[in-house]
Amino acid sequence: MKQVPAAFGVFLLAAAVSASVKAQQNTPPPPQDAANEEERAKDAVDLDQVIVTGVRAPKAVDRIPGAVSLVSKEEIAHTLLVTEDATAVLARTVPGYAEASQAMSNSGETLRGRVALRLFDGVPQGSPLRDGSRNATFTDMGIVGRVEVINGPSASEGIGAAGGIINYISAVPTKEGSEFRFLSRYSTQFKDDSAGWKLGLNYAYKQDNYDLIAGVAQIDRGMGYDADGVRLGMNTSGSVNDSVARNVFVKGGFNFGEDLEKRLQLSYSHFKIEGNGNYIQVDGCRYEPGWCEDPRPNTSERGQIFGSKAEFNDFRQVNLQYTDGDFLGGTLNLNAYWADQAMRYPPENGSDRQDPLIPPNGPDGLIWDQSEINSDKVGFRPSWVRGELFGVPGLELRTGVDWVRDKADQRLALTNRVWVPPMEYESIAPYAQLSWDIGPVTLSGGLRREDGELSVDDYTTTWFRDRRFVEGGKLSYQENLVNFGAIWRITDQWSVFGAYGEGFGLPNVGIPLRNISCPDDPNDTKPDGCPGDPPVSVDSTFRELSAVVVDNREVGVNWRGDTTSFSASYYDSRSDYGTSFAIDPATNDYVLFRAPTRIKGFEFSGDWNINEAWKLSGLYSRIRGKTAFWTEDPAGRFGAGGLNKPMGALDINPDKIGLSVRWKFNEAGDVTLGSTTLLSRDLSGSDVREFDNRTFSYEEHTTGYTLFDLGMNYRVEKWGRFSLGIENLTNKQYILTWSQVPGFRNYWAGRGRMYSFTYEYTF
Repeated sequence: MKQVPAAFGVFLLAAAVSASVKAQQNTPPPPQDAANEEERAKDAVDLDQVIVTGVRAPKAVDRIPGAVSLVSKEEIAHTLLVTEDATAVLARTVPGYAEASQAMSNSGETLRGRVALRLFDGVPQGSPLRDGSRNATFTDMGIVGRVEVINGPSASEGIGAAGGIINYISAVPTKEGSEFRFLSRYSTQFKDDSAGWKLGLNYAYKQDNYDLIAGVAQIDRGMGYDADGVRLGMNTSGSVNDSVARNVFVKGGFNFGEDLEKRLQLSYSHFKIEGNGNYIQVDGCRYEPGWCEDPRPNTSERGQIFGSKAEFNDFRQVNLQYTDGDFLGGTLNLNAYWADQAMRYPPENGSDRQDPLIPPNGPDGLIWDQSEINSDKVGFRPSWVRGELFGVPGLELRTGVDWVRDKADQRLALTNRVWVPPMEYESIAPYAQLSWDIGPVTLSGGLRREDGELSVDDYTTTWFRDRRFVEGGKLSYQENLVNFGAIWRITDQWSVFGAYGEGFGLPNVGIPLRNISCPDDPNDTKPDGCPGDPPVSVDSTFRELSAVVVDNREVGVNWRGDTTSFSASYYDSRSDYGTSFAIDPATNDYVLFRAPTRIKGFEFSGDWNINEAWKLSGLYSRIRGKTAFWTEDPAGRFGAGGLNKPMGALDINPDKIGLSVRWKFNEAGDVTLGSTTLLSRDLSGSDVREFDNRTFSYEEHTTGYTLFDLGMNYRVEKWGRFSLGIENLTNKQYILTWSQVPGFRNYWAGRGRMYSFTYEYTF
């Protein structure tokens, strides 16, 4: 890890551990001093182009047709120098990943314009039944050894990967014996309430056939300020400002068998981030003639909503894995997991929270309520890999079956009301994948059969949605998902690939369920329950609950020389009945819009090791998406519109450019300067529906910005490593891109200059 702090005697954790794929694959490095040993480990991460995501057992990246991003331990460590935001490293290192929200919420943080499946050691985070956009903050980044990103739709790890897969891989021990890593960090913007600190301790043990890694950490964050010195507003979906996060992680395993070909591994993780509740948001306003001539972003002031509870993310999981490297001539992998995930949101007094039968609890005479999502899941994933299938050199089979049962609901916690009823999704998904290395060419193809059932309990909608009774029911989902591709290693340096893949997901089921109300009632004159309307039930006629199936076509090129490497790819992602976000004019909240979508993009990344001291890195991403202005009429009077509506910042990031330069001025120290640029963008589109001659139009304009970050490390023999990180080095004032689009209380500025001082000691 790249941490070296000083100043301000407060401590904090961050554990940097190795990024090998499996502990049993690591061999202890030869004796050497600590600094050289760490540099050797860094080089190993850069050269070890092996992943487990999507393939379940280690496989070389140059044998996989498709765009794969590996975020190394070094890149994670550099990002942690300047910010503890869980998704910041992705925004800085993965071309197709959107702007980081700087909040507990990850609204708008898409991968190639679509929602990604987030995993922690292969375990899904959050629930496809009710995606609350809070599933990106689930562990302390100090326990993460690397991040593997499969770009583009994929069904290889289950449902929900319309944009790809992001798998956070926990660290593993890398050398024999015991090792402790202590980390402390102090962060400040030099305001009275802006100070934050972190303390952490990681322990790694590896001896003979046993290994163990454990980590504990606590992060106490102060308030954030923008570059103008104005306190940042509290995010309405959950803020990391004025919060405390605690993390406990333990993973142990042992190898056994005649040739140590068997391994049993068990891990436990518990992460909770909770708001302190010391501040309330003060709404700003974006420019609008005649209403807001002096635009200003949201800010915060000290205070509390009476009777409210702290917002939180509370994620726990247990993960058990057994592998046998000599089972029927192949490798058997048995994986079972359990996860419990709860998310509570800040209090709101919107119209969808009101009910005349419930006494107001707020000082403004309105009901303030907080929603809470609860989800738990269990899964079992046996798989088997066999090389040299039928004695054919280079022919490999990967097969298995995934079983998962996911339960979720959403309640209004202060008044104990059902907002989204209890739901359960259970699926069985067998799959088989063949790959064949024929000299410099690898051919790959596979099939996955998704066979799931969604069960929904009976429920009654809220007063805002007319207290309508909805009869629960069951929906079945069956889909055959195929993938195929090829990669040609033209020389030792050059390779090209082409691939086709499909992803499968559910459409954030809870949103359409909670939005059911009386139909054809624009003036809200119908009595509660809509007694004169036909009954409503959850069944196969509920089109909004149809599955989201996305297909992706992609071509790319890679080059890897002695000192330079780059990769580039072009992709075209389509869905006949996709999803995009829109704003409900009645509640100013997000609603799900189902219509055809098509997203096309180009991305590039490269590194140049000029010499042992200097390294340059860069990336570029351009994404454009289109959807329809209207969806298919349920009565069949007209079909969905054409692809004429541009998909905006809620779904697709503007063009992004990332640059960094690292200077290693001696064996003990280095400096890294990085920049991230989001370009300005103007979008517009229109269409006319022939059925009723209605005209539709959309226009969006966002202003870009460039941010610089600086990280410096210096190791002092016998004393440890000291680091300084500066986020937003030039103190740039800017509005987050997704906040430039009108929405519910969402006009937030980004964080101004932040200083972080880190100290790390390994013994």
